Amino acid sequence: MNILFFLTPKSTVAYLYDSDTVRQALEKMENHRYSAVPLISRKTGEYIGTVTEGDLLWEIKSRYDLNLKEAEEIPIGEVRRNRDNLPVSAEANMEDLLSKVMNQNFVPVTDGMNRFIGIITRREVISYLLSKKL
Repeated sequence: MNILFFLTPKSTVAYLYDSDTVRQALEKMENHRYSAVPLISRKTGEYIGTVTEGDLLWEIKSRYDLNLKEAEEIPIGEVRRNRDNLPVSAEANMEDLLSKVMNQNFVPVTDGMNRFIGIITRREVISYLLSKKL
């Protein structure tokens, strides 16, 4: 089975560019009610990693007097990330996808040039597998 069957395209995914600010990240995550979002390069479109609520909380804690005004000055690309969601290539096989989706809420998908093209959610994969089981 082609893993792109499960793809949620970039055009419908909430993500951050590395040049977005901490404040923009907080607002996007609050608005969409997500605890983690993909981080991509504004220049190349490549997947860089995953920004989580925890990453933002640790960054705010480390800058003691950080307020939202100051958060407008900090590029999200400078925030230290604890753990990134590992991506799969659009050409990956189902086994590669399943090994990653077991440990991640979503799996970033990249094209042959490592550009971010979307995500595959654990929910989508489980729903599909349940429908085949019934």
